Amino acid sequence: MADTAISGQGRRVRFRQGTLLKVLVLALLIALIVLPLLRTVLFTLQPDVIKAWSDVLTGRLSTNLFYKPLGNTLIIGAVVSTGCVLIGGFLAWLVVMTNVPFRKTIAVGATLPFMIPSFAAALAWGTLFRNDRVGGQVGFLQGSGLDVPDWLAWGMVPTLIVLTLHYFSLAFTIIAAALATVNSDLVEAAQIAGAKGRRILMGIILPVTTPALVAAGSLCFAGAVSNFATPALLGLPVRMQTLSTRLFGMIEVGQVGRGYVIGILLVLISGVFLWAGNRIVSGRRSYATITGKGGRAKRFDLRAARWPLCAVAVTILLASTIVPVVVLIASSFAPSSADLFSNWTTHYWLGQSNPAFAQGTPGIVHNQDIVRALLVTLGLGVAVAFTGMFVGLLASYTTARYREGAMSAAITQISFLPLLVPGIAFGAAYIAYLGAPIGPLPALYGTFALLVIAGTAYLLPFAVQTGRAVIQQVGGELEESARLTGAGFARRLAAITVPLAIRGLAAGGILIFVKIVRDLSLVVLLFTPTMPVLSVVAYRYASEGFGQFANAITVVILLLSIAASLLANRLQTKSQPWLKN
Repeated sequence: MADTAISGQGRRVRFRQGTLLKVLVLALLIALIVLPLLRTVLFTLQPDVIKAWSDVLTGRLSTNLFYKPLGNTLIIGAVVSTGCVLIGGFLAWLVVMTNVPFRKTIAVGATLPFMIPSFAAALAWGTLFRNDRVGGQVGFLQGSGLDVPDWLAWGMVPTLIVLTLHYFSLAFTIIAAALATVNSDLVEAAQIAGAKGRRILMGIILPVTTPALVAAGSLCFAGAVSNFATPALLGLPVRMQTLSTRLFGMIEVGQVGRGYVIGILLVLISGVFLWAGNRIVSGRRSYATITGKGGRAKRFDLRAARWPLCAVAVTILLASTIVPVVVLIASSFAPSSADLFSNWTTHYWLGQSNPAFAQGTPGIVHNQDIVRALLVTLGLGVAVAFTGMFVGLLASYTTARYREGAMSAAITQISFLPLLVPGIAFGAAYIAYLGAPIGPLPALYGTFALLVIAGTAYLLPFAVQTGRAVIQQVGGELEESARLTGAGFARRLAAITVPLAIRGLAAGGILIFVKIVRDLSLVVLLFTPTMPVLSVVAYRYASEGFGQFANAITVVILLLSIAASLLANRLQTKSQPWLKN
């Protein structure tokens, strides 16, 4: 009887602790994610602002404010998602299911483009293809005597190409993981029956990987429609607007009501397409391909096509990774884009102020604004990595150890809500939320705190995902034993969970660091001269015609991102089955 009473008391104590923890975590997530979005909606419903809805949707200017940008946005989303699935799927098929040469090298190369900021690829495109339509320096090709047509230099076509080459690695990762789980029995049976490779691909592999194709397409669509940097750099000079650039423009000129309305509509569009993709996948139940039998089937023999297909894959990887990086580095030393590989100078890196160069602007080492932006960016990356991993670990711990009840489900749903919100719309929401005083709390616009809070909330899904993996590494019986000895929640977390999973936490924190350091969409509206961030400084220099400085700053961002990503990869222990024999 005594043991039963003690056990019952222990369960009641655990229940109370779990309920209290759920309430605290749920309140924190509501404050970070739900309230900014709600505040934005409520702002647009104020009596003196509500007219912005009719201005955007039905007013005299609605065509230019919303419908033309909407059309451009949907075209970008549809074409980029289709191109990403085709390219990513092609590379995934080569790597996972064929005997193409340099399989592992192609696999590693196919994951790199997503590590490069999209604005870096856009800057590289401009350095190569820019013509004299909008004035300023011309690109390398026109400077070499080639006539670059306007459609290739500016507008929709270069935007589509750059975004496709940026996002296809996301599709590759998803599709490759799905192909690696295809039941070998299915393929072997078809091979024994005499089916050709094309028949096996169309009749077996494509149908059973439909969930991965849909997921890859919907995620690439959402990323493309919310991207700000590429259409801003390649489209705005010729007045091609998307919803993200229109949102930025409205808030920049002080029409915040219209800007918030466009932001809300952009969130709804992204959310609808992600929801539709999930519905398509969940509506069918015939995708199971993993059973208790079967090993890896013999890879498709490409025969004479091995080297031609390898050349196609390498060309794609060169165009998406090596060429942009080489162009950016060369441009940061070249006196102009037209002389990309001659007459190099270190002025844009090391030079003092000289009226003969860039209107007297000193090199980035001696440019106090850029040095300050570097320090702010590094501080922001470290702060968001720590706060994001703390909140993410707290949320994932709560849902893993106390799964019962509606509050756990609400925590899970809210923590992944930022995935539905484009970065520029999330930044606009935080201006509405914390840009003005709330009771005794002062306005945070232009402060480091606002950048940290917004970055933490926006990257929380990645932190929660990492936190889940960390919690799964630590057996619940260890914490239960500690709890029975009287150790509280904070003590168990600090003495057991964190030490045992420190490598996973460090890797997750580094990945969050990389994401915030290279981000432009979120911070472009939160940027102020007193609180500069490298990505926005690079964008400002590019917009003002100082391409060499923009490219040099972007190279610094790339070096930070690549170094941190390599460190994170060394810390991670996740396997990539498509790289195995």
